[in-house]
Amino acid sequence: MTTSNDGNARFYRDNAAAYAGRARRTPTARLDKFLAGLRPGASVLELGCGGGQDSAYMIARGFEVTPTDGSLELAAEAERLLGRHVKVIRFEELCWRERFDGIWAEACLLHVPRASLGDVIARVLLALKVSGVLHASFKAGDREGRDEFGRYYNYPSRDWLLRQFAATGWGAIEISEADGGGYDGKPTRWLHVAATKPKI
Repeated sequence: MTTSNDGNARFYRDNAAAYAGRARRTPTARLDKFLAGLRPGASVLELGCGGGQDSAYMIARGFEVTPTDGSLELAAEAERLLGRHVKVIRFEELCWRERFDGIWAEACLLHVPRASLGDVIARVLLALKVSGVLHASFKAGDREGRDEFGRYYNYPSRDWLLRQFAATGWGAIEISEADGGGYDGKPTRWLHVAATKPKI
């Protein structure tokens, strides 16, 4: 049976080295803003670490980072850069409970099928400590679809995305928009989500 993410797995398996090499531009401004909300040495989970460049940046800043990726091949690329183990785990397998002060999910949750996104961001919420913070980014759109490489994207609108986060219990949700690009080299409208795990 073909699932929404079969094309994604195939792409990252077959193009891991090329993707990791082209994706090694660190989004320092977004990372600095995210890290500013954490205490020095705080624990950070990176979801979808790709080639590992964002984890490397956070580690160099003194944070306790757990890098993860759903692709065995990309995890291997990240391990070469980081010199440490990268856990291979799919979003639907997340099972940590109040483990991390922050979760960095740059350009990865955008591959979660729309029907599953609520469950996944609820799992992400559970993995955070109370008052923990999340950064996540998505390619904006109005319906799910695939790119020219066969990769699935959920392509949310800002309002749709806001409803998903609000419905799963997130607090202090902020969604900013910015123009940028991606691996395909095409102009892209990005949605950047900042949210917090509220106190009960």
